[in-house]
Amino acid sequence: MARADLILELIKNSFAGNKYQFKKIVEALIAEERSKQHLLLADKLQSELDTMLRFADKDLQGRNVADTTIAPVVNNFLQEIVVKKSFDDIILPDKVKKMVGLFIEEQHRADLLRSYALEPRHKIMLVGEPGTGKTTFAEALAERLMVPLYMVRYDTLIGSYLGETAMRLRQLFDFVSTRKCVLFFDEFDTIGKERGDFHELGEIKRVVSSLLLMTDALPSYTIVIGASNHPELLDRAVWRRFQLRVELPMPDKNSIQCWLEMFQKKYSVDFQYNLSKLAAELIGNNFGDIETFALTIMRRHVLSLPDGNVKNYVKEELENLKLNMIQSEQ
Repeated sequence: MARADLILELIKNSFAGNKYQFKKIVEALIAEERSKQHLLLADKLQSELDTMLRFADKDLQGRNVADTTIAPVVNNFLQEIVVKKSFDDIILPDKVKKMVGLFIEEQHRADLLRSYALEPRHKIMLVGEPGTGKTTFAEALAERLMVPLYMVRYDTLIGSYLGETAMRLRQLFDFVSTRKCVLFFDEFDTIGKERGDFHELGEIKRVVSSLLLMTDALPSYTIVIGASNHPELLDRAVWRRFQLRVELPMPDKNSIQCWLEMFQKKYSVDFQYNLSKLAAELIGNNFGDIETFALTIMRRHVLSLPDGNVKNYVKEELENLKLNMIQSEQ
């Protein structure tokens, strides 16, 4: 059964002739039915909405929503990520775990919040050095909420002509607004730069303004995650839009040791090495590098079965890792 509040709003705006609000309510109904796995009904509603928009005004509050080519175009701007990670694969500080737990509870109990005229938070900004787990975090959140994960593709989203990027952003946001999903902007500073930066042209400033307005208009069932390695480049207004700001730190010795223990358990392997000592050797590497290190050892172990020596592989890969770090610093 569709939410009663949406049905009431639909009737009210239908009689009031508010076409734009009518469209947004139908989109919310579509997302609601998709979340309940009522896919046939959701597809039928979407088809009827598309039919209506073909004959609607060309411009509803500045948007060319009657464009029937939106869906295939949007597919060029988004990449659906196959979710393989969960929060069991991430080492998070206790403070971050608590923040994320509350965020997830709000999403799972959204109906209760709405009964008190409240909406769950749905916008998260992740900051941290490369390899600290920002993309893995987005995957884990999508896995916990059991929704698709879409990553924004800047290579096709950002256009070279005036107004082209803003138009593509509108198409992208119209698409995700009808779906219960996680929308992931990796390297958010690419598109959300500080508008006071004198090195940027007026076009990027207009894009940032459009991005902020569109983000504000998204329904709370569409989760937006921004990730940045350079938070100092972000526009100050961007920070105000994101209700949850999470810093993912570089791993310390304890978190590295916990991660190694998880890896051994997951792959049923024993590094035959004192993990406390190994964690100390790995300090200075991010989780991405540590995962590459561990998987390389695992591959060598599998390929050498039954006669391999895992401890020797650990020593050799540690040397390779240290050599790579020296070369990257030069």
